[in-house]
Amino acid sequence: MVSADQATDGYSAVFFMEEGRIARQMRASEFGAFLDGYVGLSDLAETDVKAVLIELGGDLLVRSLVFFRIWFDEEGRADTSWNIPIEALAKDGAKGPDMGAGPIRLVCRSQCPDPKFAKELWDPDMTPGNNHFLAIRKAVESNTLRFQKIEPVEEDIPVLNAKEEPAKKKETEKEDETPASEDRARLAQLIREQRLRIKTLQSVHRDSLADLQREHRNEMQSLRSEMADLEQKYERQRLTSEQLKQRLSERNEQYLSIQEQIGSADEDKKRDDANVGAELVLLREQLERKQRELEMRDEKIVSLEEENHELRHREPPENSILDHLRKQSVFLVAYHAGVGHVTLPFEDIETYFTNPVAYAAERCGMNEPAYREWLEHYENPVCCHKDGDDNQCDEPIMRVSQPAEFRPGVDDRCEQHQA
Repeated sequence: MVSADQATDGYSAVFFMEEGRIARQMRASEFGAFLDGYVGLSDLAETDVKAVLIELGGDLLVRSLVFFRIWFDEEGRADTSWNIPIEALAKDGAKGPDMGAGPIRLVCRSQCPDPKFAKELWDPDMTPGNNHFLAIRKAVESNTLRFQKIEPVEEDIPVLNAKEEPAKKKETEKEDETPASEDRARLAQLIREQRLRIKTLQSVHRDSLADLQREHRNEMQSLRSEMADLEQKYERQRLTSEQLKQRLSERNEQYLSIQEQIGSADEDKKRDDANVGAELVLLREQLERKQRELEMRDEKIVSLEEENHELRHREPPENSILDHLRKQSVFLVAYHAGVGHVTLPFEDIETYFTNPVAYAAERCGMNEPAYREWLEHYENPVCCHKDGDDNQCDEPIMRVSQPAEFRPGVDDRCEQHQA
């Protein structure tokens, strides 16, 4: 028979979660082998895994849960720098849902006893049909890992004598108060579960907002690329049109020159009328053809300009990221040295992403080159003086934290080179 101490030794497991289901189960000792790098999981190569530490009692009921993340490298080995003390966190977890043996000790991103580890955790989903607690409880009940259940030891029940009957009566009276106590406990447990549900929903909202922002950045990058292609196309058409105009001007000069030659050579005109007439007809045809080409180029230029204007001023597509941002009055926040956090209204988003540095420089009341010169000093405060061999001094100097106070040639020089 296995003793209580022996059985409880292995009563912790790690589950890997995937889209609301248990993708893999292992005992805690097996998970330790992954952490030590003895074995790898090729199917998890370059994957950020959502995992759960489950601690069970001898009755195989859940006592604590820790929802944590772990990264597996390109060889399917656990991140060697991973050092979250999940066992210690499990002992300090706050009260969570009742999974059969009373409220569990729960540790997740929204409910972490040590805030410095919160970013390495994740929040379970409690929505109907995708409840992680229910999935874990079913997996524990199936006992795939074959933990041995410890049956409680039955003790001899003493027989009450006549003197003990009054004490038994008092115990019976106390038991009458139990239902009220149980109701309060159930109400407290329900409140805790609702608070946890609110926290996890808030976490899901933050993740959704981050996904929207990432999609918005990708969409803005695509629009900027499309705009750049159109501008290049427009520039090529403009250059072609200029070349055609130049050629047409040269043809006109040739035509006028021929007319002058014809007017000054009356005798030759009689002799060469046929040839000159043919050449004039040819030139007129060429001029008319070039004129038509020029008109077509002008029409294309007008069309491109209209298309360019429409792209710059069009409303964002319905149900697109930009449309949601505009309708919901969502603002983006960017950070730049010397400016701090800058709130970007919807109207400034395109201007900002076209040239973030120029946008920050304007907020500082500076032109872009001056701001970049200060930014280079701010990020690397060393003496910029160069000798005759173009070698830079690089002596550390005091950093000027405000762009408007920076004096090029003075504040970016050490005392030796300021003169």
